Amino acid sequence: MSGKRMRHIGRYRDIAVALLRHGFGIVVEEIGIAQLLSFPQRLFFEPKNKDAKTVGERIKLVLQELGPTFVKLGQIASTRPDLIPEEIVSELEKLQDQVPPFSFQAVCDIIQEELGDELDRIFQHFEEIPVAAASIGQVHRAILRSGEKVAVKVQRPNIARVIETDLEILQDLAVLAEHRLEWAARYKIREMVDEFSKSLRAELDYTIECRNAEKIANQFKNDPAVYVPKVFWEYSTKKVLTMEYVDGVKLNEPDQLKQKGYNAKILAERLAKAIFQQIFHHGFFHGDPHPGNVLVLPGEVIAFIDFGMVGWLTPEMKYHFSSLVIALMRQSTDGVIKAILRMGLVSDDVNMAQLRDDVEQLREKYYGVPLSQISLGEAVNDLFRTAFRHSIRIPADLTVLGKTLLTVEGIVEKLDPAFSIFDIAEPFGRRLLKERLHPKNVAETLWKRVSHVGEMLVDLPRHMKEATLLIKRGKLRIEMAVPEIELVLRKLDRISNRLSFSIVLLAFSIIMAGVIIGSSVGRQSTLLWKIPAVEIGFAMATLMFLWLLYSILRSGRF
Repeated sequence: MSGKRMRHIGRYRDIAVALLRHGFGIVVEEIGIAQLLSFPQRLFFEPKNKDAKTVGERIKLVLQELGPTFVKLGQIASTRPDLIPEEIVSELEKLQDQVPPFSFQAVCDIIQEELGDELDRIFQHFEEIPVAAASIGQVHRAILRSGEKVAVKVQRPNIARVIETDLEILQDLAVLAEHRLEWAARYKIREMVDEFSKSLRAELDYTIECRNAEKIANQFKNDPAVYVPKVFWEYSTKKVLTMEYVDGVKLNEPDQLKQKGYNAKILAERLAKAIFQQIFHHGFFHGDPHPGNVLVLPGEVIAFIDFGMVGWLTPEMKYHFSSLVIALMRQSTDGVIKAILRMGLVSDDVNMAQLRDDVEQLREKYYGVPLSQISLGEAVNDLFRTAFRHSIRIPADLTVLGKTLLTVEGIVEKLDPAFSIFDIAEPFGRRLLKERLHPKNVAETLWKRVSHVGEMLVDLPRHMKEATLLIKRGKLRIEMAVPEIELVLRKLDRISNRLSFSIVLLAFSIIMAGVIIGSSVGRQSTLLWKIPAVEIGFAMATLMFLWLLYSILRSGRF
């Protein structure tokens, strides 16, 4: 056993036991953990109630049992319908990030260590009982010495070390799985773990969340209908985050909204407009706008909180996404396929004919349906599920975008069932089209392509020289990919067998003809003609013919 596994042997055992308990004994056995940890064979029997739960439900139970790291990874994984089957994603979305709070003394110790001063000298009031507790940290209400009300998020003690240990183990298990399990290699488990680990590590640094909040606040600095709380940088570090406390009504509290007299139609319109402005105009958006992260302030003002998960669209990705939306609106199969291929990482063996058929079926689903009745988020996620079936990897930010659109559409539908989100999306779509057709942007795109071709031409002599040297040294590798190679080989096999059969039959005929002619025209009495050559030759040729015929028929490739 490696030194890494010896250091974390107890955690390896916890993971293995959780998998065994919920019916994944075959996984434990096949990746080799069972032999390393010497589990008794009786543990590998499938639980009696296994059939009562789906695979997704059992995966969810495993993650919940293993604690914060695995719960957070499951939540991150739920945003990737292009990588994970739909039935598993739907269960991962149900994971609850709620754990008991840690002690107030630990809160005081962390704040003093991070901010360099005692809690009483920084805050004139600090509530001991947190208003929310999650797997990575918990939030307390407080009042600064300046009298400003704040929300203070404090990271759990040693949570970073626990998460790093779990991520290290997961990466090790992913390597083992890819080496031993065909399905793990096909799904590229190691790449998935690396990607999810990167997202989780970002959540451990609260300064990243602070910067996210400020970026989104700058988007709405001139819009009084949207509010983002202020960040207090002097009281924020990687483990402590201090933001302005916003006292509003959450969108998942409909009775409170009604009691205060808020107009649901206005709220739905402002929320949709705020999200679309973030996505289509700025390309940087709140990645988790569920009802608990959106507050309503007096005057139907929308306030966003909790910026731990965000999405970022580069100008290129925004261009490709707009191409996708336009192709969907025009119901163009070719346009949708081109947009998918430009957005995703496509494997060499993708079946383009099957991909086209799937996109055609998707087009039929939405053909003739009024835009007001189409869910943009559902349409985008349908495409991501198609990408999953064909092993096309979509950039993580685009899948976060799909989840964001679905979440917002769900909120809007509850606020105002008659509200059409496409009425809000249409002006942004027109703006995207205008941006794409603007002479400046057209010129920039053309210049980039010309520059790229120019770079290729400049590098061409060097590449030609390198290729010539490889040919001279005999080191040039040529790989040929023949579609349906098995079918081609089987046909070649049949042709060769038929050719062999024909040659033997011809040889048989020639031999027999020669023997018969020789026996009939020969006039001298020799020893040869006393031997029954015709009969012997006939018998030998017949045996050869029957043996060859039997071999060919047995192979089934005649």
